Amino acid sequence: MLINSEEKKSPRNTYGETLVELGAKNHNIVVLDADLSCSTQTAKFARVYPDRFFNCGIAEQDMICTAAGLAFGGKTVFASTFAMFATARCLDQIRNTVCYSKLDVKIVATHGGITVGEDGASHQALEDIAYMRAIPEMKVIVPADCTEVNQIIEYAAKTKGPMYIRIPRTNLKNLFDPEKYKFNPTSGVKLKDGKDITIVSNGETLAEVLEASKKLQEVGIETDVIHYPVVKPFHSAALIASAQKTKRVVVVENHSVIGGLGSAVCEELSIYCPSKVYRIGTKDTFGQSGEQRQLMEFYGLTDKKIYEKIIKFMDVK
Repeated sequence: MLINSEEKKSPRNTYGETLVELGAKNHNIVVLDADLSCSTQTAKFARVYPDRFFNCGIAEQDMICTAAGLAFGGKTVFASTFAMFATARCLDQIRNTVCYSKLDVKIVATHGGITVGEDGASHQALEDIAYMRAIPEMKVIVPADCTEVNQIIEYAAKTKGPMYIRIPRTNLKNLFDPEKYKFNPTSGVKLKDGKDITIVSNGETLAEVLEASKKLQEVGIETDVIHYPVVKPFHSAALIASAQKTKRVVVVENHSVIGGLGSAVCEELSIYCPSKVYRIGTKDTFGQSGEQRQLMEFYGLTDKKIYEKIIKFMDVK
């Protein structure tokens, strides 16, 4: 399932290319953007299918309402902008119009997490998963590489109902073999098997976790690594089985430790398998401007920092 590749690709490009492919097969698909189509790469769809693309301007709330209207008319709608603007700015419209009516609107937000970089705190969505998890009827998905982006967008196009899909700004390593990996919306994905500790992640931090797990193995710590692209609905069977074995769980995410993947893990384990859980993510804080790798280092999300934090968590000298 995993491939050993250092090649990096743009998940935003993959999103745009997948929309074009789907547009040829399904003439019911329409795409909306809030004046950021070059950044989100929905511009690819706009060039090929201009009659099914609508630039709503810098008016994100209007974009979501327009998406809802098109969905009421029977369309499958993909609406995109930066994660900060797609969620916090549009909560009323997403909750009361899209989700309450169970409309077929896919909010595919790019530029999620601290790795938005130099744009700074105003553009770094560190709470978006928490917002979307809290809304009834909303599915929340965070892909980890371009193979997964492609498969998740295809899944979204044929699955009715509201969906929030978060895509990072940064290029990502290819992790999954497109010939062998199959996105499963009802299960976590076990990527490594170990007996000492469980590490859960998704999105762009998954590659960091896999590298950290190699470093841990070098000092004799065997890790279960579980990828959870679907944060909601959270299917906890793989997590529970692993936690019962290892007794200790670490969650790593490019998001606040409040309300995201770590919270979903804690909520499930508190019911089915009370365990010691350590959450690695941004704390109760805003982000800041900086080069994306430096920010990952500062907030403890690089493989080296994850390794150091897990060693400390396990009290290994």
